[in-house]
Order: sequence, then C-alpha cells, then structure tokens
Amino acid sequence: MKILGISAYYHDSAVCFIEDGKIIYASQEERFSRIKNDPAFPALAIKDCLTYTNTRLEEISAIVYYEKPFLKLERIIKTYLNVAPKGLFSFIQAMHVWTSEKLFIKQNIYDELKKIDNAFNKKQTALLFTEHHLSHTASAFYPSPFEAAAILTIDGVGEYTTTTLAHGKGNKIITLMEIYFPHSIGLLYSAVTYFLGFKVNSDEY
Repeated sequence: MKILGISAYYHDSAVCFIEDGKIIYASQEERFSRIKNDPAFPALAIKDCLTYTNTRLEEISAIVYYEKPFLKLERIIKTYLNVAPKGLFSFIQAMHVWTSEKLFIKQNIYDELKKIDNAFNKKQTALLFTEHHLSHTASAFYPSPFEAAAILTIDGVGEYTTTTLAHGKGNKIITLMEIYFPHSIGLLYSAVTYFLGFKVNSDEY
C-alpha cells in the first residue's frame, strides 16, 4: 500500500510518502521553491517524491491531508462571533484565505495533482482528512522503534485541540486527554513571539 501525506496552505507545507508502513520519502516544499516556510501546495516536493520513488500518482492507494478544514473553519467563525465587532479586519482577511484556498480544499488538491500528472484520476484514489493532532501523534509514534508509548502533542491549535495526551500500542492510538482552544501553550508562545517583534510561525526558531 502506498500513501501520500500532504500538509499545505498554512506554513511549512510538506509531503510524506509511505509504502507498506515504512517512510520512503519526506520533504518540505521550501527545499525546492527556496521560499522560507513556504505555505503553498507542495507540488515541487510531490514531483521529486514521485521521481525518487519511481511512482505514478495513479499507483497511490490513498492521499491524506493533515487536518479537517471544515471543523477548523467552524472554530474560527465561532471565535470571531464571540468577540464581534472586534477583529473585523482580521476576520475579513481570514475569510479571503478560506474562500480562495481552504473552503474548496478537496477540489484544489485534486486540481493540483492533475497539474502534476494529467493522467491522475480522482475516482481511483481516496482523499482522506485526519484530525490535526492525530497527524502529529501518528507522525511521532508510528515511525518510532517503540511497540507502545505515551504520546504528548502540544502546539498552537488544530481544529479545536491544542494539547493531546495519547497512548499508542501496535497500530492503534487512543486519545486519553485533550486541552481545547483558547487554552494553549503554543498560542501563548506565539503571542510572546509577536510581542517581541518577530514573525509568528517563522522567526521563533
């Protein structure tokens, strides 16, 4: 089984190729575009991936996107409604991004893949969306040498979750506890970054 994982349209877009449970290829788009923290669809990385693995898109069993966009949009709209009319300008900017890229993300992904390989047929390949923190959890546990492990993920925010404690065993991951937005160590980190005059999701490192 061949699986293509895609992260895009936020920051540090990337691609990962897994064959029969093993990571064969992984790279960020910025390595090819030379744009730091490039958020664009990772077309160049995917092309390099297909060349490196000698794979055609039609041979891929499933394509997986790293979050559930509509659940995230729900959280964003609820957040702006809770503080309205404050944040109106920010809301307009956010909705512009969503209507141009993320609202139709499924079709956008298919369109971008079609540009890479005109023979690509979306009916042959499943496009799946997993929760943001499950993506983090899986990427930490499954490539590890451990049969069982406690897994802690902490970031700004995914759909609603900001922190997750999970247990991994074999091929299963069970979420034990979660902390939800707006309670977030990651967002506090971002706030301090911004206060100090640095660009969030870029200059922290």
